[in-house]
Amino acid sequence: MTAQQRTDRPTRRSTRPGARRLVLTALAATAALLLAACGGATGADHQGTAGHGGTPSATAGGNPAPGPVGDTDVMFAQMMIPHHQQALEMARLAEGRAADPGIKKLVAAIKQAQDPEIQRMRAWLTAWGKPESAGAMPGMDHGSGSMDHGSGAGGHGSGMAGMMSDEDMKALGAAKGRAFDRTFATMMIDHHKGAIDMAKDEQRRGRNATAKKLADDVVRTQAAEVAELNALLDRL
Repeated sequence: MTAQQRTDRPTRRSTRPGARRLVLTALAATAALLLAACGGATGADHQGTAGHGGTPSATAGGNPAPGPVGDTDVMFAQMMIPHHQQALEMARLAEGRAADPGIKKLVAAIKQAQDPEIQRMRAWLTAWGKPESAGAMPGMDHGSGSMDHGSGAGGHGSGMAGMMSDEDMKALGAAKGRAFDRTFATMMIDHHKGAIDMAKDEQRRGRNATAKKLADDVVRTQAAEVAELNALLDRL
């Protein structure tokens, strides 16, 4: 081995630690990028997956009504949606027909409250994996106490407490002015009482805390509106 060769060997050794540092730095950067990518995908997947027992996740973007869910909770949402929809239909009929300021004020309150509640209950059913319509709705004719005797102002029931018949709705649409106000108040009192009965059944037998909270709201607000409608009828 020549003197020149002995001089070159340490020089080659001295470059190896630097090369190793460059390789390690590149590997660390690559690993960090991979971890970040995996972490983002995991977070996105978690929100969209179901938890134990098929219950959707309660994280942001997950279940809007988390916790235990029973048949009463599901039926409450499935029945209250069309019940609210008919109340909104009655409220729409007031446009161009109602004359009393008190009726007009209540109509606006009904629209403001019940449309958002419909959207909330639809979101619950989606999260629970249940259809919006229960079809024949087992239990409507037995066992539920308040949901099996519905009849409208004209005495024609749909099987749901407080629902108006087609004839009732036609009569409301044909009325105007003071006649409309009295018919609307009479029908909406019956309609609200039906909703209150359904909500009280949810309060007694429901399991889901979010659904029971809405039932509390329905009982409180609609009972107050019934009292207001009765007062309006006394002077109409």
